[in-house]
Amino acid sequence: MGLVRLAALLLCFWVSRIVSDASDHRYKRGDPVPLYANKVGPFHNPSETYRYFDLPFCTPEHLTEKTEALGEVLNGDRLVDAPYKLEFQVDHDSKLLCKKKLAKEDVAKLRSAVTKDYYFQMYYDDLPIWGFIGKVEKEGKDLSEYKYYLYRHIHFDIFYNNDHVIEITAHTDSNSLADLTEDKDIEVDFLYSVKWQDTTVPFEKRMEKYSQSSSSPHHLEIHWFSIINSCVVVLVLTGFLSTILMRVLKNDLVKYAHDEESAEEQEETGWKYIHGDVFRFPNNRSLLTACLGSGTQLFALTGFIFVLALVGVFYPYNRGALFTALVVIYALTSGVAGYTATSFYCQLEGRNWVRNLLLTGCLFCGPLFLTFCFLNTVAIVYSATAALPFGTILVIVLIWTLVTSPLLVLGGIAGKNGKKEFEASCRTTKYPREIPVLPWYRRTIPQIAMAGFLPFSGIYVELYYIFASMWGHRIYIIYSILFIVFIILLIVTAFITVALTYFQLAAEDHEWWWRSFLCGGSTGLFVYGYCFYYYFASSDMSGFMQTSFFFGYMACICYGFFLMLGMVGFRAALLFVRHIYGSIKCE
Repeated sequence: MGLVRLAALLLCFWVSRIVSDASDHRYKRGDPVPLYANKVGPFHNPSETYRYFDLPFCTPEHLTEKTEALGEVLNGDRLVDAPYKLEFQVDHDSKLLCKKKLAKEDVAKLRSAVTKDYYFQMYYDDLPIWGFIGKVEKEGKDLSEYKYYLYRHIHFDIFYNNDHVIEITAHTDSNSLADLTEDKDIEVDFLYSVKWQDTTVPFEKRMEKYSQSSSSPHHLEIHWFSIINSCVVVLVLTGFLSTILMRVLKNDLVKYAHDEESAEEQEETGWKYIHGDVFRFPNNRSLLTACLGSGTQLFALTGFIFVLALVGVFYPYNRGALFTALVVIYALTSGVAGYTATSFYCQLEGRNWVRNLLLTGCLFCGPLFLTFCFLNTVAIVYSATAALPFGTILVIVLIWTLVTSPLLVLGGIAGKNGKKEFEASCRTTKYPREIPVLPWYRRTIPQIAMAGFLPFSGIYVELYYIFASMWGHRIYIIYSILFIVFIILLIVTAFITVALTYFQLAAEDHEWWWRSFLCGGSTGLFVYGYCFYYYFASSDMSGFMQTSFFFGYMACICYGFFLMLGMVGFRAALLFVRHIYGSIKCE
C-alpha cells in the first residue's frame, strides 16, 4: 500500500506541474514577450525536423537555448531565442530584421528546403506559429520551368485582451521574395511587421481556437456518425454471436446434466470429454506469464493516460505532456507487471521466478530499446531534432534503473509471497489426451485471423484520426470518442476470444492457453497491416528517415497493443473455462 500511495503522490505532483505554468503570462505595454524558434522540416514528414537555425536565417546576437522538459525533448522540440522583437502592444511597419549575404551553398540549401515544402514553427508566449519558408512556381510558355522563391517578409497579427496575449498568426508576403533559382551569391533583406489588435476572448479560452480548427463541425459530425455506425455494427454482430453461443452452451449444460442423472453408461463427447486436460499447464509458461504481466502493465498505463486525457491534461500544444506521461506512468506501473507475472507464474508451479521477472522486464522494453537505438542512429546521421541528446538518454536510463527496475522487483516479491493456488474446476489427469485432427479453419493461424478481424473492424475508422494526429498535423482532442471505442474494443476482444475458445474446446482441443492469448492480441497485427495502407495510400510521407520512424515506432506500438489485448483475451477465456467446467460434474 505504501508503494501505491507513493506512486499516486508522484503522479498527482506531475499532473499539477503540467496544469500549472511558471509564468503568469501578464505583460505591460512595451514588455518583451518570449518568442522561441523551434524547428523546420518537410511538411509531409513530421518526424524529419531540424533546428531552426540549421537554415541560414538571421540569427540573434546571443543565441540562447530554452531549457526543456523531458517530454519536449522526446517530442523533438529544440527551442531557441528568435531574432524577432515583438514587444507587447507595439506595432512595427516593415522593420528590417537583418541584411543576410547568402553564399551559393546557402542558396542551394534553401532551394532544397523550398522544394521539399519546408515549414517553420515558433512559439510566442506558448502559442504556436507556423509558416512556409518559400514557394515554387512554374514559369515559361509551356510552364516547364521552375522558379524557387524565399519569403523575405513575415507579418505577425497578434490579438490581446488587457494584459494577456490571446492569439497570433504569421503571414508571408507573396510580393516580397528572394529568387533562389540560380546558384549564385545573393544579399537578402529580411523584414517583419507587427500589428496588435484587441479582442474579447478570455485568456482561459485562447487554446480553444486550435481545438476548433482541428475538426470543423461538419467533419466532427461525420466522425461521430462513422464511429457510432461502426460500433453499432460490431455490437450487433457481437450480440448475435453471443446469443448463439449462450444457446449452444445452455444446451450443452442441459445435455451433460441429463447424462449425469442417467444410469446408463454413455461416452463423453465435446468439451466435457477433455475436462482432465483443460487445466493442464501450458508449455513455455514463463513466457506466457511474462506476456500477461507486460500486457497488464500496458493496460494500466492506457487507463491512466485516458484519465489524464479526459480531465484535460493533454490540451492542444501542451508540449511534451503526453510523452512525459508515458515515461512517468510506465515507470510507476512496472510493479503491476512484476506482481502479475510472478504471481501467476508461481500459481503455474514455476520455480525460477527471478528469470521470469527478468523476462517480464525485458519483454516490451527490449524490442523498444533496440528499435530506439536504430532510429536514434538514423536521426543522428540526418542531424534531425528527433535524435535525443546524451543527457536525455541518461535521464531515461536512470528512470529505468532507479524507478522501473526496483518497482518491478518489489512487485515480483509481492507476487511470490502473496501467491495462491491455481483455481482449477477439474482435476488434471496424469497423461494428456491426443488432440484429434482438426480441419484447417480450426487451426491456430486461421483462428487468429478471424479473431482479429472483428475488433479491428470496430476501430479502423478511429485509426485514421489517430494516425493523422500522430503522423500529421491534425490535433486530436475528442478523447471521449476514443475512450468509448477503447471500451468497445475490449468487450469485442474478450467476447470473440471466448467464442473461439469454446469452439476449440468443443472440437476436443485442450491447448487453449496460448491460442486465447494469440487470438486476443491478433488485433495488433491488423493495426500494423493498416499502417502499410495508411503510409502508401493516405499520406505523403517519404524518405528513409520518415519511413523507418513510421514503421519502426508503429511496430513497437502494435506490439504493445498485441500484449495488452492478448492479456484481455486470455483473462476472459480463463474466466469462461473456469465457469463452464465448474457448472458440470466431472469425475
